[in-house]
Amino acid sequence: MIDWSRTIRAALVSGSCASVGSTLGLMLAARQAGKPAMQPLNATSHWLNGDAAAEIRGIDARHTGVGYATNHAASIFWAVFFEAWLAWRGKPVGAAAMLGDAVVMSAIAAAVDYGPTPKRFTPGWEFVLSKQGMAVAYAGLALGLTAGAWATRRQRGF
Repeated sequence: MIDWSRTIRAALVSGSCASVGSTLGLMLAARQAGKPAMQPLNATSHWLNGDAAAEIRGIDARHTGVGYATNHAASIFWAVFFEAWLAWRGKPVGAAAMLGDAVVMSAIAAAVDYGPTPKRFTPGWEFVLSKQGMAVAYAGLALGLTAGAWATRRQRGF
């Protein structure tokens, strides 16, 4: 049986790490594409500010703040499923197995984000980045999920 209180607490950590990881991935992918580092994060605010949010190149609360908060909330959302999966497995797993699970979760997130999700509620990265650039962000999500879950388990001693 899953201890949901523990799972949610762990998801807050792994989701926060995943948010940082995906944000760093977005920034790296943007810079590699010759675009401002914050532009894909600004694009994430398109659910509130419209598609023109993807054109915002600077940093401001309306676009960058909303974009980061949205990405952070989504990262915690996916972390709940990731942590529930780890809890359901019951036995401790090594870092490599945990990374494998995080890669699967990240792939599921990408498939849901760009499959059945209405366009207005996608991450918006497609407005700014290539598919390869978006893959870098999802890789950052997976690395962050792993780092956060690993740290949580190391602190708890299991």
